[in-house]
Amino acid sequence: MKLTVTPTAADHFMDEFQLKQGDYVHFFVKYGGHSVIQTGFSLGISHDKPEKIGASVKLDDVTYYVEESDLWYFEGHQLKVDFNEHNEEIEYNYNKE
Repeated sequence: MKLTVTPTAADHFMDEFQLKQGDYVHFFVKYGGHSVIQTGFSLGISHDKPEKIGASVKLDDVTYYVEESDLWYFEGHQLKVDFNEHNEEIEYNYNKE
């Protein structure tokens, strides 16, 4: 599974979570919500330190990651995290690997 975070999304997270160098942003699976790849589940975001990283990317010395235990959710998809400036919200884009 490949994880990509756009610079625009990274800027949003820096402001929203008041991140500093060495911090973490965790994308985790939660029950409920809407997803185009897994019915009945969606992604949440937290500012937790990792236990066992399954996929990650580092921008401006901040690590964005998904735990190994949540990789099942992506089932052969890549995740691109972007920020929609018009709607002022995070967008998750899933592409087949």
